[in-house]
Amino acid sequence: MLKKIFTLFKIARALALSDALEVIYKFHQPPLLIKLLFRILSISFSKRSSNSKDISDEEKLCNSIQNMGTSFIKLGQFLSTRPDIIGDRLSGKLEKLQDRVPAFSTIEAKDIIKNNIGSENFNLIINLSEPIAAASIAQVHKAQINDEGIIKDVAIKVLRPNIKKLFNEQIDALMLLAYIIEGLAKKTRRLRLVEVVFLLKQITNHEMDLRFEAAAANEYAENTKNDNGFYVPKIYWNFTSEEVLTLDWIDGVSIREKDRLIEKNININQIASDVIQHFLRHAVRDGFFHADMHQGNLFINENGQIVPVDFGIMGRIDKINRRFLAEILYGFIRRDYKKVAEVHILAGLVPANTQLEPLSQALRSIGEPIFGQKVKDISGGKLLKQLFDITDKFNMQTQPQLLMLQKTMVVVEGVARRLNPDTNIWETSRPVLESWLKETKSPINNFTENLKATADAVKKLPDLPEIMDKANQALTYLASGQIPQSSNSYSAFKEKQLELKTLRNQSIIGILLLVFLGFMVF
Repeated sequence: MLKKIFTLFKIARALALSDALEVIYKFHQPPLLIKLLFRILSISFSKRSSNSKDISDEEKLCNSIQNMGTSFIKLGQFLSTRPDIIGDRLSGKLEKLQDRVPAFSTIEAKDIIKNNIGSENFNLIINLSEPIAAASIAQVHKAQINDEGIIKDVAIKVLRPNIKKLFNEQIDALMLLAYIIEGLAKKTRRLRLVEVVFLLKQITNHEMDLRFEAAAANEYAENTKNDNGFYVPKIYWNFTSEEVLTLDWIDGVSIREKDRLIEKNININQIASDVIQHFLRHAVRDGFFHADMHQGNLFINENGQIVPVDFGIMGRIDKINRRFLAEILYGFIRRDYKKVAEVHILAGLVPANTQLEPLSQALRSIGEPIFGQKVKDISGGKLLKQLFDITDKFNMQTQPQLLMLQKTMVVVEGVARRLNPDTNIWETSRPVLESWLKETKSPINNFTENLKATADAVKKLPDLPEIMDKANQALTYLASGQIPQSSNSYSAFKEKQLELKTLRNQSIIGILLLVFLGFMVF
């Protein structure tokens, strides 16, 4: 109990002393009681640094969060995907947050690798380098392995020592702080602070099991092995475990290094189109896509192939929603708003008694302004966001899978536009969508029957391994921001709320005491 209160005090004080609150207050004015609480926690006799006068609010916020450690970094990244909670402006600031922290020693990394994969496999690792990249949860080393007599260059990702224990202690303290804030200021309850932190805990704990990331990369590689111009690194299972992930080393140029790509005679306009087409192909054809396709996770190898890395966040779409996605995007490309409205009704995405013409008119109100824009300003991702916003008025069912895809699509389009600002999103998307719709051989007037057949087939599929099932559940939570009441996580969430209620009063008293006893130390 005392340890939890002490951890809570340290986190609350770190937040109070940071520039983060100063920036957040510019976007959201919290209740006076909350501001008073943090004002008390910020009492200090030492002078605070004034080095931040000349940097932007964006830099202040990101620097403060990074200095506060793993839990705040992950929380900031999570909140950047939730503009519905913190607003578009603050969400945009947090998107710039870089997950970079000092590396831990190679000696510690070797111990973790050896304990996880065993001495026999560890002895097959050659020339393990010093860390080449470090983030809040793991770091990466370059090495070579003896794979059945063949020496191969690999990247080895290693979880930080005791990161799960440290993260869960901090996140439980953050959850308690959120519960106290909600109790002191009822207006903050609409933000669902406790639920947000609980979701972050669920998602990040799955991310800290590298077997899930390995399984995702393996499935992704199988799906895309025949895709020209696209390559997913191979996973080496004998050198992979819960805390260690080993995969092919990629000698390539980051897609963000546009000048270097041009120097190597890479056709960046073609790469821009390919990035979008591959993403859409994986989404509508396979129903499994990379959901973190920012510039830092994409490389061009010596063969000119696009190579993704970091498979911690993947998106999954069932066949019904893939059909829905393809039909609506293709319908907008053809400006056939009536067809898009029909798809919504036939698929049961809006109530069956929804009138076709008003829905079609609402969809036209989205599409026509977009087609009036310049080609470089058109975005499929933003179109989907507007679509979800407007169809909500027609009681459209929430589609968590499509929310995840919509957010990723915006990122992918941004990557393409940085390579070629004049990338025509519609013309690039058209051949992928046309091809898939033809292959399914399911005209719109047979769509209802196809939906039923698909639903039956999905029910007959064998269950995925438990680890993938839980991870996909976590991705759904991330996309929807909700905990389904039928899930095990919902029961765990309710149990956590009861525990927080018990701790709240004791913690408030403890924090107030620690304020007066501990501010000299911190």
